[in-house]
This record gives sequence, C-alpha cells and structure tokens, in this order.
Amino acid sequence: MYKLLIPLLLLSACQGNKKLPDVSDIQVNLEIRRFDRDFFAIDSNQSMPLLKELQKKYPDFLPLFTENVLGLGPFSDTNTLLEKGTKRFLHVSRPLYDTVQIVFPDFRAQEKALENGFRYLRYYYPNYEIPVILTTIGPMDALPVLSNMEPTPNYMGHDFIAISLPFYLGANFSIYNDMAFTSSIVPQYRSRRFSKEYMAADVFTLVLDDLHPDSSYRFPLIEQLIERGKRWYALQQLLPNEQDTIITGYTSKQLTWCKSNQRAIYNFFIQQQLFFETDPQLIRPFVSEGPGTPGLSEEAPGNIGAFLGWQIVQRWMEQNPQIGLPQLMTKPAKQIFTEANYKPR
Repeated sequence: MYKLLIPLLLLSACQGNKKLPDVSDIQVNLEIRRFDRDFFAIDSNQSMPLLKELQKKYPDFLPLFTENVLGLGPFSDTNTLLEKGTKRFLHVSRPLYDTVQIVFPDFRAQEKALENGFRYLRYYYPNYEIPVILTTIGPMDALPVLSNMEPTPNYMGHDFIAISLPFYLGANFSIYNDMAFTSSIVPQYRSRRFSKEYMAADVFTLVLDDLHPDSSYRFPLIEQLIERGKRWYALQQLLPNEQDTIITGYTSKQLTWCKSNQRAIYNFFIQQQLFFETDPQLIRPFVSEGPGTPGLSEEAPGNIGAFLGWQIVQRWMEQNPQIGLPQLMTKPAKQIFTEANYKPR
C-alpha cells in the first residue's frame, strides 16, 4: 500500500491553540463502497447465481468475505456450504442489516471525517496509497486484532479497509448489552465505544498499524507503553479536531482523573518496578483495556500504561519539534523514555 507518489509541499496554519498543517490543497479521492447493501440485496432463494454476479463487482473481496468472515470455505461451484451458508446468514442477519440501515442511511458524515483524516495522513506520509473503504456486515461473534493483539472492529487488506458497521450502532444497542455478548465476546467497558463517533479513530488506528506494526509485546513494559503512546500521539495529528476522549477511549471522568494524577501514576510504576518488567502476565493489565487498573484508584481506567506513554511521547516531542511523525514512529522507545526525562509534579 506504500507506493511512490510526488511529495506535496505544505504550509502550516493555526487553528485555535493548535498549530496545524495546511492540508486544504491535498487531494483525496476516497472511494467508499456499500458492500453491506450489495450483499444483502441478494435474494436468498437465488444466492449462488447472485453471488457470482456480485463477484464481478468485488472480485477480490467477496471470496475473502465468504471464506474468512462468514467461514463458508472457498468460493467455488463445488462448495455446497457456500450457497447454504449464505442463505442462512442473510436470513439470520436481516434484522441486524435493517438496524444498520436506520443508523447509517447514508455515509456522508463518516466520509467527510475519513477524507479529512487521509488529508493529514498524506501530509505526513505523501506516498501512502489510500485504500478503498468497504462497509460490511458480518457475524458479531469475534473481533479482529491489531499487531499488538488489541481488538479492533475493522480489518484491512492490501487495498481496502473493511468497516464493520454492526459495531457502530450506539452503546445502547441491545446486542452489546446482552449477557452472552458481554461475557464472551466484548465487555461493556469496550462496547460503550461502539458508536459512530469512534469510527475515524478506529480506522486510523488500523492505518497506523499498517504503517508501523507494533512488535513491542516482546520487550519490557516501558517499550510497550511508549509504542502505545506514539499511536495516541499520531492519532492526534491525523484527527486534530477530535476530543482526547475519542483518541484515548477513556470517558471524560477517566481522562480527567489521569491528567490530575500523573505523578501518582508515574510513582506507582516506579515503586512497583514495572518499567522494565517482561512477564506478560504482569504487563498485560497496564497495556490492555479493562474495567480498571490493579493497584490504583477505582477511578483509574484500564490501559493506563498507554496514557503514561502518551504523556512521555508528548514531552519528548515538545523537546524535539523538528521531528516529523514518521521519524517519531520509528524512534527507539528507550531513547524517547530516557531523553524525555518525564517527571510529573
């Protein structure tokens, strides 16, 4: 997805208190295709011939979708499960499809947010080839994962990003609050963000993962939290008009607590000698989502290591304003930690 294009020369502009790059002249031809509508337009009584017809429109994606998302095996005439499974999925998922169409009668607001984000992305990564955006509806029995094994509602191919609309229907959607769903698939501390305002942040988290896969899980905690902090910082640059609650996934109350207790959080990591810990079982609660953080106040959110890493990265970038976003993302985490000299008061 990373092909050679002519770099664009851009100016900087001020917006509010932020100094933002001027991206107004960057052209973004974002293609959005409503695969969800095309797929559910199939008459279940003629599923096989209509699937073949739909394959002409989605020659690469449709076989991937039916085999890997629906789990129906290869896209071939000899696969009898393909026709039966498609028919069953269309029947069982029709109410879900109807709800999606109510929540997303069009995609204009989401398209605008994504286009703007890709303008900023092209500013920092002028050679990045923008993928096609496909809106999909699939089973809700699991979430894909990023390179650091954190779950995401969406998934990516060599030339597309598939946005799974059933995971953006609003926190009060009945399925998200069903006990079976919350206990075995997605807990409510995560599903409360299954709302359309989080879509752009989710998409660009996926894009950043494509550009800079995170392999820090093999290293001590300090490197893992810095890498997560880099991604939050990068999201701020790509989505500069989004609230920090969208970037971090915290509630307003959680974020306020974190910002007011930076010293306590930092001291906790120092006192518990966590920064250079390598045991995955000990590390996991601090760099993954959860209802809270063991050992800290009940007001402390999960994934608090990412917050600490974000503060350290921000401090380092304040000291190194000449560093561009791609350079930051490849800078060694230990170097950032050492040079930032982050000691909150």
